Amino acid sequence: MALKRIEPGKRMSAAVIHNGMVYLAGFVAEKAAGKSVAEQTADILAQIDETLKQAGTDKTNIVKANIWLTDIGTWAEMNTEWDKWVVPGQTPARATVESKLAAPGLDVEIMVEAAIVAKARKAAKAARPAKKSARKPARKPAKKARRK
Repeated sequence: MALKRIEPGKRMSAAVIHNGMVYLAGFVAEKAAGKSVAEQTADILAQIDETLKQAGTDKTNIVKANIWLTDIGTWAEMNTEWDKWVVPGQTPARATVESKLAAPGLDVEIMVEAAIVAKARKAAKAARPAKKSARKPARKPAKKARRK
């Protein structure tokens, strides 16, 4: 199965689709860079929604999320936006850690992996061996010879 890249760039792609899954790059704030952690988180989650849509899936199919904060003391602030965004009962496995990020003013980075459910089901079905019939195939009647 070939890889499909979403918004491929010189250094990285926004996402890569393979085998019924989409793997997003780490997203940082675009419009909210330098603003509060809550604003940055909301900005990032909107970008993730758009990228998941391009991949043919949505946030209800996220299986794993990694979150990096420059200050773990802002964990509750980030969670206020995260909790508004996720669908109750359909939350992914998640880790949040403190880390330095790429540039000043970027205080949150989020990376997710999600299933592309319809494609995953179709691929699984195609990979299954065909069921053998319990009945014997019907014999084709012999062709009668034509008389001239």
